[in-house]
Amino acid sequence: MRAVLMAGGSGTRLRPLTCDLPKPMVPVLNRPIAEHILNLLKRHRITEIIATLHYLPDVMRDYFQDGSDFGVQMTYAVEEDQPLGTAGCVKNIADLLDRTFIVVSGDSITDFDLSAAIRFHKQRQSKATLILTRVQNPIEFGVVITDKDDRIRRFLEKPSTSEVFSDTVNTGIYILEPEVLDYLPPNQEADFSKDLFPLLLEKNEPMYGYVAEGYWCDVGHLDTYRDAQYDGLERRVKLDIAYEERSPGLWVGQNTYLDPSARISTPAMIGSNCRIGARVQIDGGTVIGDNVTIGADADLKRPIILNGAIIGEEAHLRACVIARGTRVDRRAHVLEGAVVGPLSTIGEEAQVSPGVRVWPSKRVESGATLNINLIWGHAAYRNLFGQRGVSGLANIDITPEFAVKLGAAYGSTLKPGAHVSVSRDQRSIARMVSRSLIAGLMSVGVNVQNLEATAIPLARTIVPTLSIAGGIHVRMHPDRPDHLLIEFFDDNGINISKAREKKIEGAYFKEDFRRAQIQEIGNVVYANQVVEIYSACFEKHLNIEAIRHSSSKVVIDYAYAVSGAVLPQLLAKFGCDAVVLNASLSHTAPNPADREVLLSQLGHVVEALKANFGVQVSANGEQMILVDEAGSAIRGEVLTALMADMLLVHHPRGTIVVPVNASSAVEQIAHRHDGRVIRTKANPTALMEACHANANVILGGSGDMGFIFPQLHPGFDAMFCIAKLIEMLTLEERSLGQIRADLPRVCHKTCTVRCPWTAKGALMRHLVETHPIDSLELVDGVKIFNHQHNSWVLILPDAGEPVVHIYANSNDRGWVDETLREYRLRVQNFVDQHQGTEAAKAESQY
Repeated sequence: MRAVLMAGGSGTRLRPLTCDLPKPMVPVLNRPIAEHILNLLKRHRITEIIATLHYLPDVMRDYFQDGSDFGVQMTYAVEEDQPLGTAGCVKNIADLLDRTFIVVSGDSITDFDLSAAIRFHKQRQSKATLILTRVQNPIEFGVVITDKDDRIRRFLEKPSTSEVFSDTVNTGIYILEPEVLDYLPPNQEADFSKDLFPLLLEKNEPMYGYVAEGYWCDVGHLDTYRDAQYDGLERRVKLDIAYEERSPGLWVGQNTYLDPSARISTPAMIGSNCRIGARVQIDGGTVIGDNVTIGADADLKRPIILNGAIIGEEAHLRACVIARGTRVDRRAHVLEGAVVGPLSTIGEEAQVSPGVRVWPSKRVESGATLNINLIWGHAAYRNLFGQRGVSGLANIDITPEFAVKLGAAYGSTLKPGAHVSVSRDQRSIARMVSRSLIAGLMSVGVNVQNLEATAIPLARTIVPTLSIAGGIHVRMHPDRPDHLLIEFFDDNGINISKAREKKIEGAYFKEDFRRAQIQEIGNVVYANQVVEIYSACFEKHLNIEAIRHSSSKVVIDYAYAVSGAVLPQLLAKFGCDAVVLNASLSHTAPNPADREVLLSQLGHVVEALKANFGVQVSANGEQMILVDEAGSAIRGEVLTALMADMLLVHHPRGTIVVPVNASSAVEQIAHRHDGRVIRTKANPTALMEACHANANVILGGSGDMGFIFPQLHPGFDAMFCIAKLIEMLTLEERSLGQIRADLPRVCHKTCTVRCPWTAKGALMRHLVETHPIDSLELVDGVKIFNHQHNSWVLILPDAGEPVVHIYANSNDRGWVDETLREYRLRVQNFVDQHQGTEAAKAESQY
């Protein structure tokens, strides 16, 4: 059997180690990852290996040559012009693959039994067998679901937290029949997980998943790189070690001198031709490469030191990585998680702080303390984007320097000379951050339309009107008053896709910014007539005559938090009576308790003034809570149902888009009016995209997130919603209380259960495996239908917190209460069992 070793990756998340090495050539236990893979293949009698190369191809060719020194036969296929993707590069060598072959990713450490997997493939007469494993946190990998016969039924590439439906993941090792490559076009970029496997699933080709026992580690970032080394030393993975084991757990190469006074704890590895000085302290977990010199009295606690490094006297290294040829001078400190790139120098008594990365051939001056990455900028984060944008503690995580770099990263993904809008709420912190973002955008040659302090519905409306590339809005986070939220729009005003987010993250992490020449620096213009443009769109989609002849009186509470309170101006044009409360701005957002007090006050004002209704507006114009003529609050699921009913009365056979966790009252209302309901993932971007992509959508959203009127603009808009309510109440000649009384009686309850990140994937898989497949829906989380009671329960992992939310929905209140109790107990028991298992594993390893 032949093997294809996919070794073209550049390993950007492993930089600076991969600045001069392709990812498969990064050393683990002093041997390249690719060499460990070759040894595994050789153990299973696979000795014909074709390596596909792209990034720095000569490094691997020069090391392995024809493979004879390693007991294998090596040939190479180089993607010259552009990377062809995981499947495209294999299709490129299809003429060399005339029988069953195995594909192995070049960036993982494993000791799987490949022979057993190959037997499984042949027994099942499979066309494609994916070798799978179970992991605690599956969001970095492709998640796979198989049926009881091990046939693959569903998979999802790198899901978001809420999309996780199993902890069984794709390891990047595949056993394939050559005919599956016929499905791929020649000389085109294609990916196994995104292109070939979905096509095979669609064509109903036999495709199976083999859940392998043993060790597997995807060396995807610097933390897992260190973990792989420690696991190798602890013998948690079977690897061939090139050095003699001088004593249990201590491997030492040839021609290495250890001073008799050096104290070495095991497990540890010291390469060939090393010099370990007097009184050196080496703790267990330390890996030292070949040709390394360690000065007297150095203190090494679990560092990874690569070939040719020189460590000075009394230096302190703590769980860090010291790359090839680096010099760490006397009394210098390199702390946990730091990585010093090849051929760099850390001066005497200098300190490299935890998590800091130093790019190749850099110098840290003597006595300096380095708290930021030594490239151009500063600290790196693994993920910038959360559920609805970039958020963090105001002026702690989201600082001016962070915003400049983020603006430059976003601008670098756009064409030079592109135009974007920047808007914000009225708080000083938002003004400061938006100006920093503008500076970053200008530095990469992007022009800015500065909308200044503007309600977010206005900002979304302006983007397509101005025909610009996108927009940014900065505001206090609607759910966390100490956090800032930075949202990015595309050219339609919709929150950008995950793919766009990944591009911005890639530019940010790699600091891959273009630098504009002086004459190319972007310009800033201040957009005028923003309110006029919004007002024109506003009027275009309302029945103005109905509003003009309405005698409605509305009380609007801005809760000291909304910028650009333009609604009273617009309503005044139509002769509507709007009473405004709390429209002044507070620089600290009201907390939930404060908002409830204001809501109660609003109810009293509505009653006293005999107003038709009241509304409390929040989230910079996106969200609202209604108060009916009797002063009672209408929010959450009742508000969702009320809005759906009112819109469908006026637009029968229309389409309503709601999140997967919304009450089934929406379907019952739609049935009354011959309407249609589309359910999406429970996040704002998914709702916006679905409203934009589907025809005849008259309303999207929910009472918790806000409501979308896609004919106006693609985002949530409480202000238009209020005007629409006035219009519809006038035409219907009914009050909110009367409409509310006619809504379907559906019991919809929720509870939240703590669930560690490491248990979420296993919990979702457990739920999928313990329920009949025909009762499941996996749009977002795991939704389980009880068709007998026309009811459902949804278990939805939270995207930002270590919790899961349980929703129960039925016409039967008793069923809802009992089901919530049952599933809360199920989740708690599963989490307790999972934590007990993990604790037992940790104790046994210790």
